[in-house]
Amino acid sequence: MKSNNPEISDPLFREAVAAIDAGDVSALEHLLAQHPRLVRDRLEYGEGYFRQPYLLWFVAENPIRQGRLPQNIVPVTRAILLAVEREAPDSLQAQIDCALGLVSSGRIAREHGVQRELIDVLCDAGADPEGALVPALAHREVAAAERLLAHGARLTLLAAVCTGRTAEIARLAPGASADERQAALAGAAFYGQAHHLDRLIDLGVDINAYSPPGFHPHGTALHHAVDSGSFDAVQALVQAGADLGRKDRIYQGTPLGWAEHLNRPEIAAYLRERAG
Repeated sequence: MKSNNPEISDPLFREAVAAIDAGDVSALEHLLAQHPRLVRDRLEYGEGYFRQPYLLWFVAENPIRQGRLPQNIVPVTRAILLAVEREAPDSLQAQIDCALGLVSSGRIAREHGVQRELIDVLCDAGADPEGALVPALAHREVAAAERLLAHGARLTLLAAVCTGRTAEIARLAPGASADERQAALAGAAFYGQAHHLDRLIDLGVDINAYSPPGFHPHGTALHHAVDSGSFDAVQALVQAGADLGRKDRIYQGTPLGWAEHLNRPEIAAYLRERAG
């Protein structure tokens, strides 16, 4: 089978990934039966969150390699899961938990209309929906987050804010810890929800803190409000005393710099005016 992944040095892994990309279940099942190491070993490939992936992780197309998934990616996934259950049960949990996070936080699965079904397959196999919830929320994959909640992920204050559950926010916010409130502040800013920002600010959060781990920790709430494109959210934070000069921890950009880079002219003009 022709491979579009020449950067994968292992020829068997390259052939297996090509079968995934082509949606060739028969070829994949044959390879897995003949070479069980394909579901036991981790591939010397990738970087960052996709460093040394298992074969299963390629079903998410996250990170994006070619921008598409075969229509039958769910049967492809089931074929790999059966092989993992048979040949590598000790690593099953780690494999499916990470695969679920990749599916839930990736746009390609959603754009191809298979994200929710892939979530179902992985959760039915025992993947932890709670572990994938923050990655989904941090990438604005709201439909995925809703599916994870349906599979039993705990409804946190962050999740309530990002999914717009106003009644649940009112219930959870008073008893939330300081860390939970900070996470919710980041979520409200990232989703441009000015009304929820006002409620959280009234609870005494640090509006100039960097966001918590797992939720774009390089920026502050004001950076994320700029990214959301919500003028009202930016205004709510600025009026509450957000630091206009604080720089993000990756690009060293101020909120104004982000507004200019992201082509938010109304927000940029407002921030310039407030900066004096």
